[in-house]
Amino acid sequence: MSIRPPVWQTTRFRIDLRRPQVMGIVNLTPDSFSDGGQHAGPAAGLAHCERLLKEGADILDIGGESSRPGAPRLSADDEWARIEGVLRGALSLGVPVSIDTCKAAVMQRAADLGADILNDIQALRDPGAEDVMLAHPQLGACLMHMRGDPGSMQSLTDYGDVVQEVAHFLGERAGVLRARGVAADRLVLDPGYGFAKTVEQNFELLRRQGELEALGYPLLAGLSRKSAIGAVTGRTVDQRLPGSLAAALLALAHGARILRVHDVAATVDALQVWGAGGGAGIGGDFIGENASDSKFGGRSQ
Repeated sequence: MSIRPPVWQTTRFRIDLRRPQVMGIVNLTPDSFSDGGQHAGPAAGLAHCERLLKEGADILDIGGESSRPGAPRLSADDEWARIEGVLRGALSLGVPVSIDTCKAAVMQRAADLGADILNDIQALRDPGAEDVMLAHPQLGACLMHMRGDPGSMQSLTDYGDVVQEVAHFLGERAGVLRARGVAADRLVLDPGYGFAKTVEQNFELLRRQGELEALGYPLLAGLSRKSAIGAVTGRTVDQRLPGSLAAALLALAHGARILRVHDVAATVDALQVWGAGGGAGIGGDFIGENASDSKFGGRSQ
């Protein structure tokens, strides 16, 4: 099943995925696996958003709760307290803004403020999460595959065929939303690299990622600085940039249209060289109410 045209409908923007999009990670957590505590607080968080945009990010992904293995869970109120100020500021920057959360209560507040995308590691399974999508008829979502939760996922890696099981789960979750009236162009799928998968399973999934395109939805890949890269290279988290760039280009070659990354500038450089050599380009446009004010410019379809 092909994706024509490859777009992602979000609250304010219709994102053109004919060229790969770089989603810049904005972690507002004290305990994320690679940059915990570096951008905590509204001023530091918003400054990081602005820095990522200068480096070439197309989308900002704001998160207030770590999903690293064994990470403690926050209440919805505590998570919202971490992200609200940065979200309000980011929404004025003229680019799509995603909220990385698995709590329906946080999703509701973010959507009511005007967030463009819900990026959920649990694929909108929290009670009430689907209802947020129904209440905001242009809100986009990224549905990710995982088993269990951050506390248990590393013990849940027994698969017959990891690619087939990931595909089944993602297809089922997308189908549930479609049956409730959510348009197909509002949905993107994420294989969930690093979530309830061994190193070998992560690379099997990467090698065969193209099989997920048969589901008919655009794919997002988040491999940046992941432990699987460290396992192959022997590098610590702060030394995984070359491996992360290689993984990003492999994901792109196997069908990903959005790359969720920490190192935006380096990723943009890699994609520019990729494009110059005949691969897909970089910096796809988005079309929306204020697209003409964006650094990319509007383009109708």
